[in-house]
Amino acid sequence: MKLYTINTGYFKLDGGAFFGVIPKTLWQRTNPADENNMCTWAMRSLLIEDGDRLMLIDTGIGDKQSEKFFSYYYLHGNDSVDSSLARYGFNREDITDVFLTHLHLDHCGGCIKYDAAKEHLIPAFPNATYWSNEDHWNWAINPNPREKPSFLKENILPIQESGQLKFLAEGDVLHQGVEVLWVHGHTEAQMLPQIKIGGKTVAFMGDLIPSASHIPIPYVLGYDVRPLVTLEEKAKFLPQAVEEESFLFLQHDPVNELCTVQQTDKGIRLKEVLKLEEVFGK
Repeated sequence: MKLYTINTGYFKLDGGAFFGVIPKTLWQRTNPADENNMCTWAMRSLLIEDGDRLMLIDTGIGDKQSEKFFSYYYLHGNDSVDSSLARYGFNREDITDVFLTHLHLDHCGGCIKYDAAKEHLIPAFPNATYWSNEDHWNWAINPNPREKPSFLKENILPIQESGQLKFLAEGDVLHQGVEVLWVHGHTEAQMLPQIKIGGKTVAFMGDLIPSASHIPIPYVLGYDVRPLVTLEEKAKFLPQAVEEESFLFLQHDPVNELCTVQQTDKGIRLKEVLKLEEVFGK
């Protein structure tokens, strides 16, 4: 099994929204905001290669929306799904599986694109099976008012219409060595791959712990629909990560892609930041 970091680009979101009730005087030490109180965040995906399977975890925001739409998110940087795949000698047609942690626009927007005539929405990965789960799918297509702006029908419904959508049930594994942690604080039934490789565990953190700055248990996203549940989920996950010496793959951290955690007098905190290639090779 091999792992590759897939950088899909950077965007900006309000710093206060990304840190919830934590005061700006604390979070700006690690994530300084611009003049509009916006902070830069990555949209970092993970590619798993094992035998004839090439599995992409999340797809970023995509490129099919209008210029006005993208102006809200201040997209920047030179990274894209295509350039990141090409770095390792792959292209979209090679992807066999697209695993979706959840269906918020910055995680699944790249699933769907326009055809050459810009008339029809089609899968951006034509040979892939797209994986979600029934509880989250139903949550997304019948959105609550709080999350509705993040669940865009054009990102979601064409996946099902293509016939390429399949559902996992809790307890299912995506692939041998790829288990799934289910969490419900950020949104209903978010799925986070836990990859066993070379005697180590790489935990894809999604929006449970989106950056190294979010490791302390009270630091949760203002977007979470059940923040108290997120606190419980972090309190359960982090001691296990310390005990197992897990590597946390950080989806939204603008700088750090991988880290470890340790127990301190102040609770569980950041131990070391790393690059995926440093630990697992190219």
